[in-house]
Amino acid sequence: MSTSLHIALISETFPPEINGVANTLGRLCAGLEARGHRLQLVRPRQSADRDSQPDDQLLLTRGWPLPGYPGLQWGQSSMQKLLRRWRHDRPDVLYIATEGPLGLSALRCARRLGIPVVSGFHTNFQQYSRHYGFGLLSRMLTRYLRWFHNHTQLTLVPSPGQQVELVRRGFERLELLSRGVDSQLFRPSRRSDELRAAWGLEEGDIAVLHVGRLAPEKNLALLGSTFRALQEAYPQRRMKLVLVGDGPLRASLQKQWPDALFCGMQRDEALAAHYACGDLFLFPSLSETFGNVVLEALAAGLGVVAYDQAAAAQHIRHGHNGALAMPGDEHGFQQAAIWLLEEDENLRRVRLNARQHASHQGWDGVVQLFEQHLRNAQRRLPERTDGHPGIGPGSKIAG
Repeated sequence: MSTSLHIALISETFPPEINGVANTLGRLCAGLEARGHRLQLVRPRQSADRDSQPDDQLLLTRGWPLPGYPGLQWGQSSMQKLLRRWRHDRPDVLYIATEGPLGLSALRCARRLGIPVVSGFHTNFQQYSRHYGFGLLSRMLTRYLRWFHNHTQLTLVPSPGQQVELVRRGFERLELLSRGVDSQLFRPSRRSDELRAAWGLEEGDIAVLHVGRLAPEKNLALLGSTFRALQEAYPQRRMKLVLVGDGPLRASLQKQWPDALFCGMQRDEALAAHYACGDLFLFPSLSETFGNVVLEALAAGLGVVAYDQAAAAQHIRHGHNGALAMPGDEHGFQQAAIWLLEEDENLRRVRLNARQHASHQGWDGVVQLFEQHLRNAQRRLPERTDGHPGIGPGSKIAG
């Protein structure tokens, strides 16, 4: 039997926060613990931590609000705190999930202490900057992210498309680690006549669903124009646009789309019920590294319309278990949605195939591969420039 690892995971976000990164990390940590590994989580303090005390499994740092992202935060640099902890109780390997000040201080500590590091590329921050009025920083962010990840032994990316893009930008030592879905939580049988009735829908009506953060980088204008295109194509069908999630655009979208239903943040079984009560799922985002909601919608048996990239490119075959458009082709996106409702058989067949595909995309295999990447990094500890074990070929990090 393989020996267990002592793994330190560093992240600025973690459950119960609701976002794709937190969801992924929660699943990975639960899977590693179930396989007998010892985990230490290093993250900023959350509001729910008011009465909790740090212990061997949890190291809390101060956090600072992330501009444009209420509820999320950067972790404060914690070099000395991490050095003290890890000199006393040295992890076998680090997994750094976010590249902010907290992640950077963990990277520097690993250099000093000779601890191998695996990093994850979870968020396209360099793309997000363009949507928040920081377009000039995009190139600088790309340079920083490349520098950061190239100073780790290995960077895990969630999709082949993302891997190709990062290689093109000069990122090195990339490996694929996809995502899974809990198909027992997200499943068609959670469909609720009562919830659909509360939405104002009857049998045969179409709920056009979107789940995600209501933010500029999510390309939500296309969500509205696609729903209007559906209404114009099928004026005889009763439809409702239903949005699950929250974010800085919610108030303005409610004014633009007064007939849409805004359900706010949903969790666990309530979220699964909202998925199952939908019929079509529109995902117009072009900024995802993966897009966990695509797999969740497939598992719930929805007719998913998305651009042919990230999770959709991996898991949807156009016309079989969903409908795809070329990235950036807004007309093609709208036509893909219209095709799903062209004949009842189109949507029926796609929904059945979506559920069948997603039911085989569990987290167990993802966790097993993640564990193997961590073991490989721990076994192949490179040489530091001063002759001691270090974190990457020829790496030099101040501090």
